[in-house]
Amino acid sequence: MSKAFTRETDTDDDDLDDGGGLPPLPAGGKNYITPAGYARLRGELLQLIDEERPKVVEVVHWAASNGDRSENGDYIYGKKRLREIDRRIRFLTKRLEIAEVTDPALHHGHDQVFFGATVTYAEEDTGVERTVTIMGIDEADSAQGQVSWISPVARALLKAREGDVVKLVTPAGAKDVEVLKVEYPATA
Repeated sequence: MSKAFTRETDTDDDDLDDGGGLPPLPAGGKNYITPAGYARLRGELLQLIDEERPKVVEVVHWAASNGDRSENGDYIYGKKRLREIDRRIRFLTKRLEIAEVTDPALHHGHDQVFFGATVTYAEEDTGVERTVTIMGIDEADSAQGQVSWISPVARALLKAREGDVVKLVTPAGAKDVEVLKVEYPATA
């Protein structure tokens, strides 16, 4: 078989999303993010541009100078890694351009749920208490008890106040939850 038919084809990078499996933003929605989340994404973008990409370009340049590129692993995998880095840079750039930085500390002392709130709620039927922090799509980490502001839990809790009972719709059915406590970080 000819080598021409075994070469991997380059995909159109614009069709691929390198958001790490993140859900897309709602149509017409804003990309709310905390100042810390914005700084972390910006830091990742700058690290990719200033450090990681130049190192990979250097390796690819060196590998290309060695001659036959068809069987040169450093060249092949370096080019693949460059495509991944460039895709992530484009993703981060787009997300940061549309980011709306919202400081949850502005609501410190309030009892109503807004973006950035840490909310403790109890399921009415079981009494199980849970605590979640409502964060941006790009920064929420479920392992840390954080949910994105577009999640069903966050949507049910937003605008509620301490003591309110809201309906949470889940795949298992609707359940009532009571907002027990609303906290915001203190102003820095």
